Amino acid sequence: MENILRRSLADSIAAKEDFYKDHKQRLFQLVDWVVNCFKSGNKLMICGNGGSAADAQHLAAEFVNRFLINRAPLPAIALTTDSSILTSVGNDFSYDDIFAKQVEALGKRGDVFLGISTSGNSANVIRAVEAAKKIGARTAVLTGGSGGILAGEAELVLAVPSGKTPHIQEAHLWIEHMLCWLVDERLFGSLQNGGDVQ
Repeated sequence: MENILRRSLADSIAAKEDFYKDHKQRLFQLVDWVVNCFKSGNKLMICGNGGSAADAQHLAAEFVNRFLINRAPLPAIALTTDSSILTSVGNDFSYDDIFAKQVEALGKRGDVFLGISTSGNSANVIRAVEAAKKIGARTAVLTGGSGGILAGEAELVLAVPSGKTPHIQEAHLWIEHMLCWLVDERLFGSLQNGGDVQ
């Protein structure tokens, strides 16, 4: 058990360090997009499947409620939460359309769309990117490895350079937290409490 724990810890740290070394500028670009989006009265739309769906909801909650400081709510929405929409679209059309239809209904030019897919090959996230591009939203994706199909679809690709799904997902959560932190810094100034638990 000790060996498994040590190996997992080392691989998890390496995934984050490799992303930081090779792709941090892409995260900074996404921060710029989200800051400009919020400043112009637009919103962030987020989606994914399974654990990535949970990430979408987590990230939206951090923006709408707070991350580390008390500040005005920020307009972010997870497209993974309305069971009636998800099941009606899945039943009447296709599971591949569950996010794209919401983007078409709720999105507008100037919004930012963030798709989360460990493999980069989730068909419903791919269709959502296509829908977001059609309405003039910025498109970014969080993926792993080489980025899969999404690497060729989105404007901005943040791919964690690892082949191990758990460590890609762990790095995704770290990247999502850094997105919140850096956006808050840009919009509201230096963090007042240093991130202490409240």
